[in-house]
Formats: sequence, C-alpha cells, structure tokens
Amino acid sequence: MAGRSEGGSPLRGAAAHPVARAEAALVRHYRRLVRLAYLALPADRDRHTRVLAAHAAVQRALPSRWTRRSGGPDAPAGQDEDAVYGALRLRVLRSALRPRPADRLFAPRVWGLRLFTPGGGEEDAALDRALAALPVPARAAFALLAVEGLASGAAAELLRRAGVADPERAVAAAAALPAPEAGRPAFDPCAVRVQPTDLLRRRRALGAAVAVAALALTGTAAALAGTGGGATAAPARPLPVPPAGTAPDPAALVRVAPDQWQHTARVDFSAWPARGDRRDDAALLGRALAAWSRPGPQTRAEPGTATGPPAGPPQLLFAGTVDGTDVVVLYDGGRLARYTDGRGGDGRGGGLDLARADDSSVTTAGAVVLHRQGTSARYLLAPWIDTAETRRIDQPDAPAKPLDRADGVTATAPAVATGPNSPGAFADCRGATVLQLRSSPVLPEKQAFLLADLGGLVPAHLGYTPPPDRGQSATEPREAVTPDALQAWARAGCAVPDGTPGVKELNLWAFAVQQLPQNAGAASWVCLRADRWNGGGSAVTAVLLPGARGPQRTGGGPGRACSRFEPDTVGWTWWRSPQGTEFLLAAGSRRVTRLTVKGPDWAADRPAPDHTLAVERPARAAVSVEAVLDGGGRITPPK
Repeated sequence: MAGRSEGGSPLRGAAAHPVARAEAALVRHYRRLVRLAYLALPADRDRHTRVLAAHAAVQRALPSRWTRRSGGPDAPAGQDEDAVYGALRLRVLRSALRPRPADRLFAPRVWGLRLFTPGGGEEDAALDRALAALPVPARAAFALLAVEGLASGAAAELLRRAGVADPERAVAAAAALPAPEAGRPAFDPCAVRVQPTDLLRRRRALGAAVAVAALALTGTAAALAGTGGGATAAPARPLPVPPAGTAPDPAALVRVAPDQWQHTARVDFSAWPARGDRRDDAALLGRALAAWSRPGPQTRAEPGTATGPPAGPPQLLFAGTVDGTDVVVLYDGGRLARYTDGRGGDGRGGGLDLARADDSSVTTAGAVVLHRQGTSARYLLAPWIDTAETRRIDQPDAPAKPLDRADGVTATAPAVATGPNSPGAFADCRGATVLQLRSSPVLPEKQAFLLADLGGLVPAHLGYTPPPDRGQSATEPREAVTPDALQAWARAGCAVPDGTPGVKELNLWAFAVQQLPQNAGAASWVCLRADRWNGGGSAVTAVLLPGARGPQRTGGGPGRACSRFEPDTVGWTWWRSPQGTEFLLAAGSRRVTRLTVKGPDWAADRPAPDHTLAVERPARAAVSVEAVLDGGGRITPPK
C-alpha cells in the first residue's frame, strides 16, 4: 500500500504523496498546525522557546524521504488533500507529544530578538495557567478539540494513534477547560510580539560593525550550550585570537547605565553597570585586558570554559581595590573574567580567573565572588538586589543575618575553602553558609533566593521541588527559602552529587514520603541534581531515615536523571527496624504506579498507590528493582 490515512503509519511513497502537494498543504494550513503544536508542547518552557519549538515541529513535519517532484502523479482515491493534511497533523502531534533535547538543534533561529505571543485578558491568563497544570497528552487533546474542532471520540482516536496510552483520560481532562475564542492572539504563535535582548553581546561580537536585529527563521543545525541537564557537556565556543601587536584599548570597554536592568527584558550579567573606585583607571584596565587577550600560565579556567580572548571589547563590571588587591571583573557575553593585580589573598598570586556565565538570569547572575581570603569572601552583588543576608544551611530555624554592602561590594562572609585538599561546600553535614538575596520590587516578581559558594567565580543557585500534593498533576522547582525547603536542604544537602566550581544550579527534589513498617516513622526520599554551566549534569537519589545523622545515598551518577528531560525516578535501600527486622524499602516519583523487586529466589510485584513499597526479608541480598509508570513505561534506579 503506497500510503495510509492520518491514523496509520507515516505516509510513504512519493508517487502517492509528492512533496509538492504536501508542501502546499503545509503552507496552506501552516498557522493552524503551529497553533496545534504550540498548545500541545510541554508547559515547562518559556513562551519564546515554545514559539520556536512549535514552528520547528511543523517545519519538520515534511519527511525528507519524499521525492521532490512538482508534477508527480495524482494521489489515488481516498488520498486527497485532507488525507495529506491529516498525515502532516499526525506528525506534528507526535513531535509535540515527545519533544527531544536534540530538537533544539533544528529549531528556527531568531537572533537578537525574543518572541512572545501577545498577552490576552484575564480569561486568557486563566486558561494559560490551567493548561500549564495539565500533562502533555491532555494539552494535545485540548489542541485537537479547540483548534481542530474534533469530536471527543475522534480526538481520542487520533491521540491513540499518536502514541498516547490513555487518550480518553486526556480528552476528559481537556474537555473541562473552556475553548479560546477564535482569533485570540494569546495562543497564536504566528501573531507574535518581538523585543530586543542582546544588543551589547552582538555589538561586542561584531566589533565596530553595526548589528542589525533580524529574524532568521532557518533550519540550520548548530551546537548550543544547554542548561537543561544533558548528559554531555556542550563545548565552549572557540574564540579568535587578536592579531599580534594589537594593544587592548580600555576606552573601548562596554559600560551600561546604572539603571539599565530596569529597562531591559534581559536581566542578567549584561545589565550590570561598571562599579568600583578604579573603574576609570586606564592603566589597571589595560593590564586586565592584556591578561585576557594573551592568556598564559596565570590564566585559570573553570571546567568547560574556553581560555581564549574575548571576540570584541568586553563589558566592564567592576574595577577597584578590595582588601588591598586591585580587582577587575569583565564579561564578554558568555564568560566572566576576574583579574587580580599582584598577589591575591588566597595565596595563588595574581592572574586571570575565567568562568562560563552564558544564559544567566535574575538568580544565577545575582552575585560574583570578588575576592577570597582564607575561608571568607567578598561578593559583588547584582544591581537589582534589594537585601542581602547570610544563613547556615544546617540551621534552618535560625534567622538569616544581614550582610552589609557598599556600591554592590559586600562585607566579608564565610565561604568555602579552596585548594586541592578542600572538602567542598557540601562535603559533610555540618553545613555551609549561603547567601540569601532578595530582588528589587522594581522587577515583575520580587523574590528571595539562595546562592551557595562552591569555590568558583559564580555561586550556585539552590532550588527545591516539593513532593506533589495528592491529586496534583505536577510540581515545579521553586526557591529554597520556605521552611520546608530549608529543612530539606539542612537534612540532605551534603548528598549533592557535585559541589565543585562550574555548577550553575543545585536542586533538591523530595519525590516521595514513605510510612515505615512497625510504626517506625516516615522516610523521605529525595533526588539531588547538579546542573553545570557547560550543560553537563549529575544526580543522586537518597533516603532520609528516622534517627539517621544524614542522608543515605541509594544511586546516581552523570546524566539527565531528575531533570525535566527525565522527570521520573525510583530508589531503594535496605533498612533494619528498631525491632531488628530487615526490610527492603523502595519508592518512586508521582507517576510510579507499581514496584517490582526480584531477589535470588524470591520476587515481589505490587501496586504502589502511594509510590512506595516495603518488603520484609530474613536477610539482605542482591536485588533488582523496577518501577512501572502510569503510561506503561518502566524505569530502574539511576546508577
């Protein structure tokens, strides 16, 4: 059979479906298909990313294996334009239901602009929030009902053919939401607003050339540095070396206005003004630029950071004398460079320290370590920081202590010891001192957040994901400043998988709570994830048992576990009750419905309505554990 209808396999055969007819159908219904993809895509992306991903899903719907013949034979009976459109729609739906990290490589590119669907009224905002709370299959069902106008039965059948395990449930959840009125732009990714974002970065990259912001909707593949926790770290981009004999010009340094952060959609390091009492010292700035333009033995780069010179004049963030040492901090749009003149307080001498800082945000660009001396440090805070405090991570009930600052430079604060024999910030459960910062009320969302010094230039942002309430469809990471978040970090913080320089974010996810047998209390199961600036990441699962001095690790390693790309997990451990009975304990995240344990000569396979399992055994032995998800998939503990 040369081709199939929308419910079957992808259409095959150039004779039945020449690419010209498919292209015509795609172009004719492009807006409709893009709306379908936009509504169905996962809600864990910002609007800019979802707009581009929706266009990418539609543009990829045309298979490359169809022969490009503008005058191919007519389709056989039953394979008219509606069938061709149905096949394209099915491909778009499958792509939206199962987005892959690699899809980012083929997304249309927009240089220098951010795209937004226009903001609607209160009804649109309420619908958007309701959609964000739905799982992806239900969002896809809503798109089929609202955009395509399909009946419930037809929508369920199409979802089944697209690979949804329980389409009737998805349709029922979607049918409870009101459909948006036709022509409402809030859900139309073809009616977008644009805003400039990276004027300074493009000016630096192009040198003296005038950068022109342009929409470049292309399908060219490019390797980008990710922050989503991929298992493979993205390489640092190569940077050109200035011609020999070129003298760095301090006058060419980029400086932004002190209130730039209040008037830009890009609140990150590019919005930092130049501060410090030596910011007009041309000689000091010249030495800092010379050190960066000619990297040498005194150049120290964090893992995954390129050591080459900047592509154009960098931005000046700070130049001043700190504890008797002249310090300059520069930013080239992707990296921070801290130059120290002469010998520094850490005993390592002067030189240049480099760290990646691309794709930063209000929180991850909240502070930079300006100067270290022993186990203390001074920070340079972002201009949007309203209040600054410190707190011990192992003392959640103790109040935070105010941290004085002048012109963004803080007083000395406890910091992690550096050096080859340093145990690291979270090496033991005695706790570390973290920064507790609060952003200015001028920003749309005034928020408090925690940053932890790990021995590098940029402190790591701490997050917390609580276990979902009963009936709650999903949870999102939040700031680790609530009482339950502080308690969780105090108990489990020393189990972080990576506490070294170059870590961008640390998140603690409490994925299950298990009532222990014999009325022995409750165990808390957590997964701690570390995401690095270079795109790499690692995770560990751990259990917190009553009476234990700290967390007990149960598995983990490099990879995407416990990230938005792999949001399901399971862990297990042996436990001896106070009465001396041996139990095997297992627990999974919210989508786990069944747990299976196999021993040398025994097995246990039981439903897990509370996502946990406890099996009494006479003695400990080697076992294998597997969890079944609500969609039928199977997962094993991270290794």
